[in-house]
Amino acid sequence: MSELRWHPILEEWVITATQRQDRTFFPPPDYDPLAPTKPGGFPTEIPAPDFDIVVFENKFPSLRREPPAPAVEAMPLSPVAPAQGICEVVVYTPDQNATLASLPVQRIENLVHVWTDRYNALGARDFIKYVFIFENKGREIGVTLAHPHGQIYAYPFIPPRIETELAACKRHQEAHGTNLLETVRDQEVSDGRRIVWENDHFVAFIPFFARYPYETYVLPKAPRRSLADFAPDEPRALAELLKALLTKFDNRFGFSLPYIMVMHQAPTDAADYSHYLFHIEFYPPHRTKDKLKYLAGSEAGAGAFINDTLAEEKAEELRQCEPAGAHP
Repeated sequence: MSELRWHPILEEWVITATQRQDRTFFPPPDYDPLAPTKPGGFPTEIPAPDFDIVVFENKFPSLRREPPAPAVEAMPLSPVAPAQGICEVVVYTPDQNATLASLPVQRIENLVHVWTDRYNALGARDFIKYVFIFENKGREIGVTLAHPHGQIYAYPFIPPRIETELAACKRHQEAHGTNLLETVRDQEVSDGRRIVWENDHFVAFIPFFARYPYETYVLPKAPRRSLADFAPDEPRALAELLKALLTKFDNRFGFSLPYIMVMHQAPTDAADYSHYLFHIEFYPPHRTKDKLKYLAGSEAGAGAFINDTLAEEKAEELRQCEPAGAHP
């Protein structure tokens, strides 16, 4: 059962998806559902003996192309609606022991093209308003399948976090005549202390307002609203920056660093989003090698984050880490 329930106090939709209780949870070590299906072997989610990058619809989706009618009637203050949308899985490589950081730049560039294709294809559907590309990596994040993969949620609404960003950017544009995210980027580049890595087209930095110790933003240097706006040489440049940044993450503590990676880009509802800017945000949960940043009372209950570190110091730590394999 999937449905949308309106939260009247926060004024946002909550997705109810009871079928996800049955999703794969730490399968046996000898079975990888995201590996290729070997000849004569037990079938996996991918019915092919080998592949480069694979995209398929999630077997346990939060949103459905043809959702059932809501199972309950609306409350006086809370409408309900079918949870129409699309949830996809993006498998980066047939190698279950790889990570995005360990992949060659060419494979990451291919992945950028796949992300772009899915953004365009899903966003073209009239019932999709926002295409959200993300990766959850590591058990600390709650991941139950170690095989390197990401996900795409195509929502029938603009998610609340994105709405907040869009509104802030629009207010800034109207008040100052400049793009808020571009201004943040330019201030970080001018200051320099929180820059982690950059190339001719993209820059990665721990923002002045970071909520997690190693929270990192990746922004383009040109006014790109989405992956669909990229110039021909920018997918390669983004791949090179991601390779450098992620190997820095791994080299910080000497192990493959868990993180949440999210892409924020223009909605696909055909409105004008010239006041916005494509960017990627990373939320690694580690605050030290053996301590995690948990969302406790202030963060989870009040939405007020507490960062126990200084962004300037964390950025310097990452700068000092080798960006192994940043080039092909």
